[in-house]
Amino acid sequence: MRTLTILGTGFAMATHCFNTCFFLKMEDGSLFLTDAGGGNGILQRLEQTKFNYGDCHHMFVTHGHTDHVLGVIWVMRKVADLMNKGKYTGTFHIYCHDVVKDMLLTMTKMTLKKKDFARVGTDIVIHEMKDGETVSLPHFDLTAFDILSTKAKQFGYMLKFPDGMKFTCLGDEPYNEHDRSYAENADWLLAEAFCQYRDRDVFKPYEKNHSTVKEASELAEQLQAKNLVLYHTEDKHLATRKHDYSEEAKQYYHGNVFVPDDLDVITLD
Repeated sequence: MRTLTILGTGFAMATHCFNTCFFLKMEDGSLFLTDAGGGNGILQRLEQTKFNYGDCHHMFVTHGHTDHVLGVIWVMRKVADLMNKGKYTGTFHIYCHDVVKDMLLTMTKMTLKKKDFARVGTDIVIHEMKDGETVSLPHFDLTAFDILSTKAKQFGYMLKFPDGMKFTCLGDEPYNEHDRSYAENADWLLAEAFCQYRDRDVFKPYEKNHSTVKEASELAEQLQAKNLVLYHTEDKHLATRKHDYSEEAKQYYHGNVFVPDDLDVITLD
């Protein structure tokens, strides 16, 4: 059974939930991590899910905004520490675009202990990916794509599994037609929904280049996605968010809608 564990669901300035990041768990227990939030809170989140670092050898980082990349430094530090203690076997691979690679190398050189940083480039390998490039990993093929962000360079990705399942992460900005082939007919489509459409004048998603639940749901309908996961939201309506966002989404989209809370686990099979 394959599962998706949502570590955080919030936008950058969220204080009542963690920043958006998640991991996939494969049938054999292998883990694939995406982003890591904005700080060492990622370590607590991973501990709460009983995350086994030794089962995670691959990670994707979408972009260099603080709420996605700073937690990666802590993950790298944790993995390096486990390696130095003989508690991690194998190589830890990070996939990202060139800007994020430069950021990670600069920040780890400045902040990690020398013995931990010594692992970077040898046992912790940062792979620079290009738009449209595909790498074959043990459980799926990963294709990175540029979402053509207007703010900071950002990549989404598509995973294609041997059984045909298509899993697409669109990042945290509105969809661009450049990426249609990666998102169309996805079995699982992960998209940002900053707030409900009715609250657009309160949270001003368009000024921040984000979408509402309405636009994300219309997109999923247009792309004929089977399952839609909405995340990267405001944090003022957590008590009713799952219900309210789901009801709005169902007005525009006829597939399965998931509006997870932090630490929710979704079965993919």
